[in-house]
Amino acid sequence: MTHPHKAHRGLQRIVLATGYSIAGLSAAFRTESAFRQECALALVLLPASWWLGRNWVEVALLAGSVVAVMVVELLNSAIEAVVDRVSGELHPLSKRAKDIGSAAVMLALLTCAALWASLLWLRWAA
Repeated sequence: MTHPHKAHRGLQRIVLATGYSIAGLSAAFRTESAFRQECALALVLLPASWWLGRNWVEVALLAGSVVAVMVVELLNSAIEAVVDRVSGELHPLSKRAKDIGSAAVMLALLTCAALWASLLWLRWAA
């Protein structure tokens, strides 16, 4: 089955794709507690990145690391939904897919934490 917006072109396709994206964000927020927690953290950290960063590179690294965690969480949630949809049975490949998605989230979180900790250390400990 093709996605409904494939037949559309130009501005109409963009409008439809935006609607699907908003629906995806809404679904993730409603159904994924980890995504809600990351959104709450982003409400604090994104403005803080503008305050803490001394130049656009620092702001971009701080803010980008927060957004990257959210993006990876969305992808992980999508993987989990597809695996659950395809089969409800326990299978080693299903476990592997979910574990790898979870590992990706963990790496994004560790990268984000390391960037923030490093910058905070440079600001106040040095």
